Amino acid sequence: MYLGCIGDDFTGSSDLGNTLVKQGMRTVQYVGVPQGPADPAVEAGVVALKSRSIPASEAVRLSLAALDWLRDQGCTQFLFKYCSTFDSTAEGNIGPVAEALAEALGAESVIFCPAFPATGRTIYQGHLFVGDHLLSESGMQHHPLTPMTDPDLRRVLAAQIGGGVGHVPAATVWQGPEAIRAALAAEAQAGRRFVIADAIRDEDLLSWGRALAGQRLITGGSGIALGLPGNFPLSGQAGAWTGQGGRVVALSGSCSTATRRQVAAHDGPKREVTAEEALAGLAPEELADWALAQDGLPLIYSSADPETVAAAQKAHGREKVAAALEGLFGATARVLAARGIRRLISAGGETSGAVVEALAPDALEIGPEIDPGVPVMRAGDMVLALKSGNFGAEDFFAKAARVMERDQ
Repeated sequence: MYLGCIGDDFTGSSDLGNTLVKQGMRTVQYVGVPQGPADPAVEAGVVALKSRSIPASEAVRLSLAALDWLRDQGCTQFLFKYCSTFDSTAEGNIGPVAEALAEALGAESVIFCPAFPATGRTIYQGHLFVGDHLLSESGMQHHPLTPMTDPDLRRVLAAQIGGGVGHVPAATVWQGPEAIRAALAAEAQAGRRFVIADAIRDEDLLSWGRALAGQRLITGGSGIALGLPGNFPLSGQAGAWTGQGGRVVALSGSCSTATRRQVAAHDGPKREVTAEEALAGLAPEELADWALAQDGLPLIYSSADPETVAAAQKAHGREKVAAALEGLFGATARVLAARGIRRLISAGGETSGAVVEALAPDALEIGPEIDPGVPVMRAGDMVLALKSGNFGAEDFFAKAARVMERDQ
């Protein structure tokens, strides 16, 4: 294993795995820290954690445990993967986890680059854009768990770490890998160990990849992995894929703008779950009964608008609402699997984390791409599509069902 990756949620980890496989790297996504050694043929290992929204101290502990396992597999470079919208609170968890990993690895210079141009995430002058909007005007300011109200990543990161935050601007990136390396050295010399990395195009990410050859620790979104596989002597055996037929059910807990559009556009049967129903003890068996009684692609969702979400959180508490909905979706996935469903679609990072934890696979094989950043994944005879809330076209649910059936 050459490249060791630590993901702070399950959808982001599958997004990263998708990028690495497309670049020819044999990749496996592990659900939590494995108990035994990896298959020696694996070239990149992605340890998927559910650490984005938990207390920072626990996120650090889990991430360091993942790092220890990846080091034992022989990895020479490590990537801490977080969301392309830099989802975090004022306390973390991006900064604290990155600091802990950097200390453990003795990394003198660490970049932060959540750019993913294929999905509209770009960084210019240290500011994160989603399409043509600043992060703070993209809908992410309404995120129920990690609202992002400041697009200046230097300020966001500085609030989470000790010391100053550096920056390598796009004008330097466009000069190529040598200029990037010189800029990183200058920032380190000035005492700025952590550096925000501008990137607007895939070409910029490829330049970053070449510049980062030999760096111990990198942090960012899946886009930063575009240029990393080329630094390793790969086998060229990224793996084959066999599709899965049978019935399919979709679960959606994301309240992002993109997912709410996908829910509205879905022309199959739909069943909304409110926060009040989840808190009142709605049985997962009831939702499974409903789904199995439908024709076509049934969708169970709690993807409400920001005002409805805010009202529920005010009435019952943010953490209580989130735990009730995530627990219900996870339990519903488990019941559906027990009743023979072998294809599940999940929208939303926290929802997907609950689904994967409920199904408890050891590892996930990366399959073909549905939409940018979203692959199909296999765990034994179960095939999953785990979608970050902001990803995917309006017809994502129907498209995912079709791609799940195809052989590669």
